[in-house]
Amino acid sequence: MTVNHSTEPVGPAPAAPADAPPARTRGPRRRAVVSLALVAAVAGAGTLAVTRPWEHRTSTAGQSAPDHDTVVVQKGSLSSGIQVGGALAYDAPTPVVGAGHGTLTALPAVGSVVKAGGKLYEVDGQAVVLLRGERPLWRDLGPGVGDGPDVGQLKRNLIDLGYADGLGLAADRKFTEGTATAVKRWQKALGAQQTGTVTLGSVVMLPQQAVRVQQVGAQLGSAVGTTAILTVSSTDLVATVKPADNQLSRFKPNGPTVVKLADGTTISGRIRSLVRESAGGGGDAGPGGSGGAGPEKTTVTITLDDQAKAQQAGPSSVTVNVVGDTAEDALIVPVTALVALDGGGYGVRVVDGAGADATTRLVKVQLGLVADAKAQINGDVRGGDQVVIPK
Repeated sequence: MTVNHSTEPVGPAPAAPADAPPARTRGPRRRAVVSLALVAAVAGAGTLAVTRPWEHRTSTAGQSAPDHDTVVVQKGSLSSGIQVGGALAYDAPTPVVGAGHGTLTALPAVGSVVKAGGKLYEVDGQAVVLLRGERPLWRDLGPGVGDGPDVGQLKRNLIDLGYADGLGLAADRKFTEGTATAVKRWQKALGAQQTGTVTLGSVVMLPQQAVRVQQVGAQLGSAVGTTAILTVSSTDLVATVKPADNQLSRFKPNGPTVVKLADGTTISGRIRSLVRESAGGGGDAGPGGSGGAGPEKTTVTITLDDQAKAQQAGPSSVTVNVVGDTAEDALIVPVTALVALDGGGYGVRVVDGAGADATTRLVKVQLGLVADAKAQINGDVRGGDQVVIPK
């Protein structure tokens, strides 16, 4: 399909001079018939048909102001990336609920870091030790206990901590005599009674190799029960943001980001997860929003490539830039300047001339990048041209 580059006047047609001689009856009628025939011929030609509501105007001297504006075609760069405010926070906060029974006799300080094999807190004067594992301990582990994945977790820790050296111990699901020996070595190092049995409540299994104490939720002298004693997190910092729903399409799993710190420095990162949750953290509020949970929001978590730089900044406010496509040296117009064509595709109306002599021509264009209500175009258009947009 070809584009009709015929021009159309922007302003009203000029009035006939007042002293023009009166026209004869037959001549004007014939010329009127010819003009109407030309209009019909143009209307029937294979031109681009578009809807242009702003072009409805009259030729009377008292016509109203045109219902359209113009805008200059800009030349520059266009990016689909967006910026969202967020925060640096320690990753994976996890509440720790004590198992077994007894009285809390020592608690860690907020901000302290505990590694696997170290004391997390104390019950009845005995250390409760952090070990690495996905499964919480739910039973005593000692000679005669049945096989299970919890045994395998314990044996893996004994091997990693060096208490199984020379015993030929494998991290399988069976509690062997060698396992009991390794447990006794470990208990001796802790200053505990060497029973060869790990009792329920004497260890806390968490997935991390080391944790940071984020919050202490219990007090000394409290009984161990079903409430959280403390909350721990990873020692790594991540960036988190809660974008608006209309921004979510820009956040792709594993998508690249640039995190700007408060001092202006930046850290590259990757989008790890998007988790939908109620704003109040209280779960589903139901169709009517009852329950006080608040509207749902999506939390985006971003892992960082430079932990040393992140740790120097610490928990703080940041700006997250989601990296998108970029078009350089592009011709840019508002999307409102685009005209949908009957045969498919888009065009723009370019203004030629100025004032009462100004005309417009419809130019078909190819669309490139579209972002932030702006569009990259390619066609018979130049930077600095004026194009029509409706009011």
